[in-house]
Amino acid sequence: MSFDPRTRDDVDAIVARSITSAALDPRQEYALAVTDNGDGRLISFGRLALDPHQPGAATFGFALRPDTWGNGYGSETVRLLLASAFEDLGLHRVWGARSPHNIASARAMQRAGLIEEGRIREHVRRGGRWQDSVTHSILDHEYSATPYPS
Repeated sequence: MSFDPRTRDDVDAIVARSITSAALDPRQEYALAVTDNGDGRLISFGRLALDPHQPGAATFGFALRPDTWGNGYGSETVRLLLASAFEDLGLHRVWGARSPHNIASARAMQRAGLIEEGRIREHVRRGGRWQDSVTHSILDHEYSATPYPS
């Protein structure tokens, strides 16, 4: 997932791609929608993509509706993705990248047990400029299904 905000057309394309990838065999991508228990509104979206170059590894990304920020949904989305990765798919390593400015994303990943690994310099192009990314990862033997403290 990129670091840029999404338009409605962007979101429609992501949903269409997720539906298509769910029907592939073998699957290379897994999408997750988190909804509000009360009214069914979409809260967040997560994606887990298997790495074709590193068997047993995957990248992940997640996004939340801005009006839901600050309620722990980011951490919960990451935990759900990790549960799928380690408990369902039996992966060894999961990693994700974030903007260095996205402190909330850093906290969500840390709460879910990921370790900050480092910075990839000029990793993504945004607004006509190259931007750094900060990577976080977790290994199967570090993962625990027990919820981490908020």
